[in-house]
Amino acid sequence: MSSLRVKTLDGLELPNPFVIGSGPPGTNANVINKAFEEGWGAVIAKTVSLDASKVINVAPRYARARTPDRTVYGWQNIELISDRDFSVWEKEFKDVKNAYPDGVLIASIMEECSKDRWVELVERCEACGVDAFELNFSCPHGLPERKMGAAMGQDPEILEEVCGWVMGAAKVPVWAKMTPNITHIVDPARAALRAGCTGIAAINTILCVMGVNLETLRPEPTVEGYTVPGGYSCKAVRPIALRMVMEIATMMYGGNSGQPVQKDGTTAIAGEYPQRTISGIGGVETGDDAAQFILLGAETVQVCTGVMIHGYKLIHELNAGLEAFMEKHNFSSIEDFRGKSLEYFTTHAELVRLQADAKAAAKAAKAGMVTKDEGWEGEKFVEQTDKLVANQE
Repeated sequence: MSSLRVKTLDGLELPNPFVIGSGPPGTNANVINKAFEEGWGAVIAKTVSLDASKVINVAPRYARARTPDRTVYGWQNIELISDRDFSVWEKEFKDVKNAYPDGVLIASIMEECSKDRWVELVERCEACGVDAFELNFSCPHGLPERKMGAAMGQDPEILEEVCGWVMGAAKVPVWAKMTPNITHIVDPARAALRAGCTGIAAINTILCVMGVNLETLRPEPTVEGYTVPGGYSCKAVRPIALRMVMEIATMMYGGNSGQPVQKDGTTAIAGEYPQRTISGIGGVETGDDAAQFILLGAETVQVCTGVMIHGYKLIHELNAGLEAFMEKHNFSSIEDFRGKSLEYFTTHAELVRLQADAKAAAKAAKAGMVTKDEGWEGEKFVEQTDKLVANQE
């Protein structure tokens, strides 16, 4: 029987790989408790900072893209980090851990570029009993004027320095959450790992403009007639998220990295950080969605927009779907197939060579030519020999 239990490479133990992603589904103790009640593997609370006085949300702050049958495939938000006083969060972190001592509670934190502020945030959260941290270097629209979120995560040098501050203070696992709004996501990921972070979370939302209302000519979501670019999530971002997770995993764990692909996969090479973890994020709403992230190297899979659409009971469908996938392929654990698909990526030039070789082999087989020693037959030996002669004259 398949087991969904996960012990991550950095030591967290979860009953299943499904994690509530930082955002509205983890916005207070009430909803966090609901997530644990339903059986989610872990919960990442909404991002906190030391000073919430400048965090003022607006409404409406969401916009959705739908198919003709009304299925939501794209979701934009212009929501900020938590607007609740940090002292309230300190109490609620403690309350949640008292109510669910075995629940994996992860604090998402974000601050200005100040060592004292980051260290204070880490120490005060740890005093409340949180099990790990996720460093928000990736919010695409929140407080960029204070050089927070993606404004920090887009600069690998600053990110590495901040990660170093955190790792000097933290006593629990630390994941750095990557922004996709960058040319090469491997660069900040490598910087975070170089600074000692035990894991990478990817990706956060993609900066977007959802659309323009053709009646009012106003972009949406519209607040008093105006808006700002926001973060894009839901099903539509999954292909981009999968690609970025694959790139990070190839760097961390290895893969073919452009080397020739052999049928037995023996050319896969070792990566730079084999003992660090990846938490995959982006458009997960089914067990099959999650399986794809795990096949590309993720140990855990985060869900945020999916919970906003389907509710906390989605965890039961996710578990059932992932179990069905594992049983179909006779995988008994997550580790049995984590990263299994990485070896099948290579270069375009190598694809051309592989296809040419395959066509040549097929042509030879069609002509009755022996291509391997095992193909020789006693009754047809002379005939097979004749077909291998280059000049038939």
